[in-house]
Amino acid sequence: MGRYDGRVAIVTGSARGIGAGTAKRFAEEGASVAVLDLDEGSAQATADGLGGEAKSIGVACNVTDSASVEAAVARVVEELGGVHVLVNNAGITRDNLLFKLTEDDWDAVMNVHLKGAFLMSKAVQKTFVDQKYGKILNLSSVSANGNRGQANYSAAKAGVQGFTRTLALELGKFGVNVNAIAPGFIATEMTDDTARRLKLDVEEFRKMNAEANPIKRVGYPEDIAAAAAFLCSDEASYITGQTLYVDGGAKI
Repeated sequence: MGRYDGRVAIVTGSARGIGAGTAKRFAEEGASVAVLDLDEGSAQATADGLGGEAKSIGVACNVTDSASVEAAVARVVEELGGVHVLVNNAGITRDNLLFKLTEDDWDAVMNVHLKGAFLMSKAVQKTFVDQKYGKILNLSSVSANGNRGQANYSAAKAGVQGFTRTLALELGKFGVNVNAIAPGFIATEMTDDTARRLKLDVEEFRKMNAEANPIKRVGYPEDIAAAAAFLCSDEASYITGQTLYVDGGAKI
């Protein structure tokens, strides 16, 4: 018996990286999983590789577009038989110093992280409230505390924490828990791309970030997935409105 037997989980932006790792963990623990991403082919390829005994599907979804979100959630409910867990993981970066940051850079990051979490949460809310059960997990970041060259990303990730606490207050009486995870440095394609953009060797970039925390290693998608699997489980039913920093102690 898995912790998520009979449950349906949606993970946005989960064709790769943290999202894919989280989707895989839910599948391994018995959930039916909907892998949502912009490209349905990539989403389905990830869904096909999740393992687990329950059904998993890949669904195309633009989290910044309400019609796309509504259609995606409706399809998940129809094909998987419901929805019990939502992980708002979809995210992008458009890093630059303030004087170089464009309005488009600002809007793109805000739309994916904040508007996306808002639209997805709103889309599942009715189902969660009607069934008096639901788990929403939002992905924040240690960058919420400020990070040079990431005014847009830092503001969005700080906003995610405020959004999390507010939804926890509004939805708690309906049996819905809302929490957030703030990852530190996680070794993914996105952070590897950052290294290359900074003209740094990927391994050196990882080593530099490992040295910045007490346990002297970088994180991996599996580290975030383990925390997500706990916070979205019934074992965490008395935890809501919280942001858990999974960063190797960098925030200490």
